[in-house]
Amino acid sequence: MFANLYKRLLRWAHSKHFLSGITLASFLESIIVPIPIETLLIPVSQIRRDKVWWIATMATLGCIVGALIAYVVGMWFFDTYSTQLLSLFNDPNRFEEIQTRMHDEGFWFIVLAGIAPIPLQLAMLAAGVSHYPIGLYILAIAISRIIRYFGIAWLVLRYGDQTEALFRQYQWKAVTVLSGIIIVLWIAKFTLF
Repeated sequence: MFANLYKRLLRWAHSKHFLSGITLASFLESIIVPIPIETLLIPVSQIRRDKVWWIATMATLGCIVGALIAYVVGMWFFDTYSTQLLSLFNDPNRFEEIQTRMHDEGFWFIVLAGIAPIPLQLAMLAAGVSHYPIGLYILAIAISRIIRYFGIAWLVLRYGDQTEALFRQYQWKAVTVLSGIIIVLWIAKFTLF
């Protein structure tokens, strides 16, 4: 079964449509699909090391487009369809907590949600519901996803076929360190300015 799946992945990774497929997969992952895009990005990047920066770029663009859609859904449709929208997530009650954090922490919360295992979809909806400034919202999404996707590209170029094992082994440590850096920057913002 896995051999057949790998053959399909190889064939797709060498097709002329694979970059648009990465963009579509990232778009869908950012608004609907609960499976992290890294499960696709790492093996495809390992197969197509010659295109890792393009893969990261297209994944980032797909996520940004998805983030815009989620923002609009939160802003225009949340009041009418909140029950249906929140039922798509494992813990709909968590949305209140995320909305509070969105209000209190804004930009840095969005950056952190894009890096850490906080459901980004809920943060994107909360940004739309709270009418968070869209320019800052897109900037925060872009920064967080550039860190993730270009980080994967760098890891693939640096560690090759060992990337997937390293990613699994050190993902939580990397998220903790990056989250710590973001929290320090967030605290510095309020103490220095």
